[in-house]
Amino acid sequence: MRTILNVIWLILCGIWLAIGYVLAGIVCFILIITIPFGIASFRMANYALWPFGRTVVRKPGAGAMSLIGNIIWIVVAGWWLAIAHITAGILMCITIIGIPLGIASFKMVPISLLPLGAEIVPSDSPEAAYR
Repeated sequence: MRTILNVIWLILCGIWLAIGYVLAGIVCFILIITIPFGIASFRMANYALWPFGRTVVRKPGAGAMSLIGNIIWIVVAGWWLAIAHITAGILMCITIIGIPLGIASFKMVPISLLPLGAEIVPSDSPEAAYR
């Protein structure tokens, strides 16, 4: 079932959301100081392509630099990507078949806003139990 949902997701909105993350990552790689944001953006692009069967886990010891980086990320790119996820989620929830896809899009909003200090893991991994 995960594969079917992932393929439908990829066709309907995953590719477009991933392109948004890749564009944000490329912009972040222009300046050397924002390379960690670019790396996080490329990780999220991978997650946006194939979200079912994976989950986001916060790292408890991320620290103050992660907090400062997340604040900068929200201002620069996070809110654009969060709006894209919310829009995609609303459009998916219009049909009954699209409701699981819409819920998956809504689950990506927190990581699109606060990507630093988070890790994307398989849903059946031990780390996912502590989320």
